[in-house]
Amino acid sequence: MSEMCLAAVKINQDLCSRCQVCYSMCPFEAITRDAETCKVEIDNQKCQVCGICYSACPVTAIEMAYYDYNHLIDYVNCEKKTVKADTLVMMCRGNSPTDGEMADIFKEQGLNVKNYIPLRVPCAGRIPTDFVFNVLQGGIKNIVSVQCEDAFCRMKEGTKIETRRLMLGQAVLEQLGYSKDAVKVVKYSRKAVHVTEECVGCDKCVFICPYKAITAQSFANPKIDMEKCTGCGACQLVCPHDAIQVKGFEFNNVMEKYANAVTKLKAAKKVPAVVVFSCQWSEYAGLDDPDSVLKGKNAMVLEVPCFKSMDPVHVMNAFRAGFDGVMGVVCSATDCKLQEGRDVAERQLAVLRDVLQKMGLSDRFEYVELSPRCQGEFKPKFESFYQKIAAMPQSTVAIKTEAKGKRTK
Repeated sequence: MSEMCLAAVKINQDLCSRCQVCYSMCPFEAITRDAETCKVEIDNQKCQVCGICYSACPVTAIEMAYYDYNHLIDYVNCEKKTVKADTLVMMCRGNSPTDGEMADIFKEQGLNVKNYIPLRVPCAGRIPTDFVFNVLQGGIKNIVSVQCEDAFCRMKEGTKIETRRLMLGQAVLEQLGYSKDAVKVVKYSRKAVHVTEECVGCDKCVFICPYKAITAQSFANPKIDMEKCTGCGACQLVCPHDAIQVKGFEFNNVMEKYANAVTKLKAAKKVPAVVVFSCQWSEYAGLDDPDSVLKGKNAMVLEVPCFKSMDPVHVMNAFRAGFDGVMGVVCSATDCKLQEGRDVAERQLAVLRDVLQKMGLSDRFEYVELSPRCQGEFKPKFESFYQKIAAMPQSTVAIKTEAKGKRTK
C-alpha cells in the first residue's frame, strides 16, 4: 500500500459503541482493540475489504468506500426500473454465474425467472440483513444468494456468516407473511473443466496445480478432484491443447471478446486502443463500474480469476489483434486470495517481459499491483498509461488472423 493510500474501510469513532462485534467477526484479524478503553481500529495492512465488519456493525459506525448499504439500495432500485425484474441475484465476486448458468440454477430452485437483477459483491458476508428486508419491501419478490462453497470462500468465513444470517432472516420473513421461498441460498464455486477428448495425457496440469487437485492416472487422462479445485486457472495456463480450462474464462472465449472489441474500438475512434487484464480481486471499480474509469477512452477491461490465470499468450494475442497498449492489473502478494502457486505466474511474467523486449513492445505493456484497500488508485494509473500510449504511434504488430483462431503457444 502506498503512503497516499486512502483507506476503503474506516471506523467512525464518534458512532462506535465499543461493542467489539466487528473485532470478534473479522476473519483476517485486521481489527485491533485497546484492552482498557475497548476502542477498536482497523489495520489497513491486514484488511481485505470483505465488508463482514460493516454488515455486522449494529450502529453503522463502519464506513465503506465500495458497495455500502445506500449504494446497494440505489443500484437495485435503478436496475428494477431498467430491467423490469422482481428477482434479485446476489453473487460472490469470485463465483459469478453466467446467464446460462443462472438459468440452470433457477430451474434447480424451482423458479420461473426470465429477467433478474445481478448484484455482484466481493463477499456474501458483506450483505446486511436489513438490506434483504428493504428490497423485499420495495417490490423484489425473490432473492437468490449465490455464494461460494464454504470451503472455497475467498474471505474465509463470509459464506458461513451470510448463510446463518439469511436463515435467521427467513424465519422472521415468514412471520411477517413472506413466502418461505422468498430467499434462497445456493452454493456455487467455479471449477476447472476437463475436456477429455482434447487431452493428450502430458500431465503438465498435474505438476502445476498448487492445490494438488489433479492426479495422474495410469493409462488414462488426469483426474480432477472437485473437492480440492479452487478454480485458480494455473492448469489452464500450461495446457498445450486447451483440454482443461476454468469455466467462464475459457481461452478462446476470452480471446474472442477482445478480438471483437478491438475491431469496434478501432472503427469508432482514431485514438489508441487499450485493453486491461485485471485480476478480479485487485480493483473493483474497473470491473464493476468500468464507465467510471474508461469513460471517454478507447479501452476495455477484462477480468481473470487470479494472477495465475493471466496468460501471457493473451497479452501477445491482444497486440496481434490490434491493441496499441496492454495493461495487467493484479493483487499484491498480501492481498492474493489464492496464495498457493504464485511463483508460477511470476515466472510466466518474467518470460513475457523478455519476449516483449525482444519484440520492441516493452513500452506498450504495463504491469501494476493494486489493492481494493485503497480508494481510487486504478484510475490515475490507467490514465497515466493511456496517455503514454496515446503519445506513441499506433502499433504495427497487428496481423491478420482467423476470427476463431487457435491458441498460439
